[in-house]
Amino acid sequence: MPAGATPRETAAYRAAVAGLPDSHFRTLDGLTVSSIGLGTYLGEEDDATDAAYGQAIVDAANLGCNVLDTAINYRAQRSERIIGQTLLLLERELGLARERFVVCSKGGYIPFDDRVPPDPAEYVRETYVRPGILDPADVVGGAHAMSPRWLEDQVGRSLRNLGVACLDVYYVHNPETQLASVPRPEFRARTRAAFEALERQVGAGRIARYGVATWNGFRVAPDARDHLSLAELVADARAVAGAGHHFEVIQLPYNLAMPEAYAAATQVVEGERLTPVEAATRFGLVVVASASILQGQLSRRLPQALADALPGLETSAQRALQFVRSTPGIKTALVGMSRREHVAENLAVARVPPAPDGVGALFQRV
Repeated sequence: MPAGATPRETAAYRAAVAGLPDSHFRTLDGLTVSSIGLGTYLGEEDDATDAAYGQAIVDAANLGCNVLDTAINYRAQRSERIIGQTLLLLERELGLARERFVVCSKGGYIPFDDRVPPDPAEYVRETYVRPGILDPADVVGGAHAMSPRWLEDQVGRSLRNLGVACLDVYYVHNPETQLASVPRPEFRARTRAAFEALERQVGAGRIARYGVATWNGFRVAPDARDHLSLAELVADARAVAGAGHHFEVIQLPYNLAMPEAYAAATQVVEGERLTPVEAATRFGLVVVASASILQGQLSRRLPQALADALPGLETSAQRALQFVRSTPGIKTALVGMSRREHVAENLAVARVPPAPDGVGALFQRV
């Protein structure tokens, strides 16, 4: 399929979706992106789940969602593959060009192929170690690597799975995993090597920009072992590529139960304590929120105060999603959607403007 998303085609997508307020769409490096994105993490590794995701992606595309998020290890590469198959269908049958969609994937965790093999260790040896793609010394916890050769291979596999020529955003997946086994100076060296490899991928036209997708790294205190310093990551990107580096996006969980991205000053920038969102804004980076409804846990009944602060919505899941997309500094709120009824429920939020005042009043800074 053609190369990545373009400003012209993503703007055309926005113009073609009727009945949505302008506030549902934001800009990312010139691209028009929806404030709600579709995630593909959960689900069984089977054909039924593939079919459900395919239907969900079609519905989401028709209802105003043009951000698709995945990772090569999600569902043993099946999530990437069903996105690729559905993008082709959207273009051939509905006239929705690939360039209208912002396709994001991640690499880091060692992925299986289609399903968990009978002997996982043998699969890893034969697929990755024996061909020289993966050095066992680069693997931590038996499952994670971010060496240049590894990331280059994983980018290529993701491109083939998705059937695209270019990924719009490519994340190093949970790099803080390395810190459980690797001293911080070695981690910094590995980060710089990873970023240098990804800059080469940008130069080759295989990815448009890159970042890190994290779970704990940005949310924990600076003295935590798995803490990620955004200032250090930006410095590493500048060290390998100068001011014109392509480290442009970070992803971290943010929701009513995990508010640290907006509420906890975990980052130190030039001696000042900032929240992750504030630090990212300082560096000109885009922030994407994952786990917006915490894998469905926030779809249960929520306090009445939340309904009062976020009017115009009917369900707890909608209010939880509205909370995230209404938070200043959050570009897109990701939510896993493998069922058509969940797509309809979640994308109904797009028709309601983000809350102008309610978010800050719902919790105090910590």
